[in-house]
Amino acid sequence: MSTQIAAPAASEYRGTEKLLWGSVLGLLTFWLFAGSLGAVARRVLSDVNGPYTDAATKTWADPVLTVNQMNLAVAITALFSGLFIVLMGSIADRMGRVRMALVGNVLGVVGSVLVLLSSGSLALPTMLLGRAVQGLSGACIMPATLALVKAYWDGPARQRAVSMWSIGTFGGSSMAALFGGFLASNLGWRYIFVASIVASVLSFAMIWGTPESRAEQVSHKAFDLVGLLLFMVTVLCFMVVVVFGKQLGWTSPTALGLGAVFLLGLVAFVVWERGREHPFMDFALFRNITFTGAVVSNFAINMTIGMLMVSQQMLQLARPERFDAWHAGLLTIGFAVAVISCIRIGEKLLQRFGPRKPMMWGAMILGVTSLLLMQTQVLVGTYVVLAVIAYVLFGLGLAFYATPSTDAALSNLPPAQAGAGAGIYKMASSLGSAIGAAASLAIFTGVMGSGFTTGWVFEMQGIQSNARVRTAGMVTMGFNLLLTLLALASVALTVPKGRKEA
Repeated sequence: MSTQIAAPAASEYRGTEKLLWGSVLGLLTFWLFAGSLGAVARRVLSDVNGPYTDAATKTWADPVLTVNQMNLAVAITALFSGLFIVLMGSIADRMGRVRMALVGNVLGVVGSVLVLLSSGSLALPTMLLGRAVQGLSGACIMPATLALVKAYWDGPARQRAVSMWSIGTFGGSSMAALFGGFLASNLGWRYIFVASIVASVLSFAMIWGTPESRAEQVSHKAFDLVGLLLFMVTVLCFMVVVVFGKQLGWTSPTALGLGAVFLLGLVAFVVWERGREHPFMDFALFRNITFTGAVVSNFAINMTIGMLMVSQQMLQLARPERFDAWHAGLLTIGFAVAVISCIRIGEKLLQRFGPRKPMMWGAMILGVTSLLLMQTQVLVGTYVVLAVIAYVLFGLGLAFYATPSTDAALSNLPPAQAGAGAGIYKMASSLGSAIGAAASLAIFTGVMGSGFTTGWVFEMQGIQSNARVRTAGMVTMGFNLLLTLLALASVALTVPKGRKEA
């Protein structure tokens, strides 16, 4: 693929609204469209499998696509994005950022088409393959478009472009449940991916013709493909055990074998990377305590995306006559408004207080979010009020945390390590989302199917037939509360006190 351009030389080119909005549309195919599947997963299962055969446990006797397989499909997109984002960023520096963004949009179309074809006996392979390709698409688009923003905008114009790029990511993810719920309830869930195809085509057309941009000093060092493959195998084994452990049997030969491969792969990965001059993951970076704390807290904070997905599914399962995907998604409007309107507040807090305080405030706010969503024992009317407040706080916590965390991770590294540090930090974001979604959904479905209830501790008010669903939601939110405490502890122990000059 090549771009034939009769335009100013790249060194003289300045970014345009066409390029900026094309980049935002490309980002939305990952953060908005692909990200909405978690909120509408139950509608997808109902469409593919038909009516429940066991209304009490909300399951099917002989499903075409199982709940655990659907959970993997939800998580695998962020997983593949996280695994390949460093590699794709490196290739974009060499091949060209414009070319890589265009390739990402083509992959976005291919992935959406595969998801659209998910039905009948092909439901599982086409769904998983399509979601994996969507993850590769995001891994191509994100580093390429951010590099274009840095290359083709300067001064205040660059600040605006970065803000628009951030809205494409944070804003897209905050609107995913609302947008996906609207399309799924009014037109059908497949129209989410029809819209994604349209967005990819528009993004491709708007980016096409942009002068090519490459790194000024391209490294000719070979990429550590062996390290990447070892990391992939290790993480994939871990994900399969998390998602399918209960179904396989935690002590079954398959589960134990995958666990052994995970442990051996982890050891092999560390040994291999420590012996490489130019590793896929430079462990020397983690000698910087502030960088390590920012990456760990970033990973934990991104894992909490699972509570958004679970809370949406819980409402639809507990009270299906009142909440379909659209009406459950409506409750998240405050999340979107808070993220989009407050993302710059995190920047101002960083300038005023330094990174430590706003990062801790963000983690604390997310902890309150978990506590509010945990109150599933109350009547549905009360819970709706708590959920609306919780979603607003979710957006506010992320807005407080995002910019200071990025600053804490990267500003403490020497310039020569900034690129590698940024790759690890971005990878932690995507892998945190993937593992968090998989873990929360696995806990939710596992507790719901176990018959365990909290009646001996909390009295479930109102309807009792949905006690399993509500208990599963409560336990899952408790798990996410622990994640926010982990993030808070990581920041408190590693990020130094101090203020930034405005």
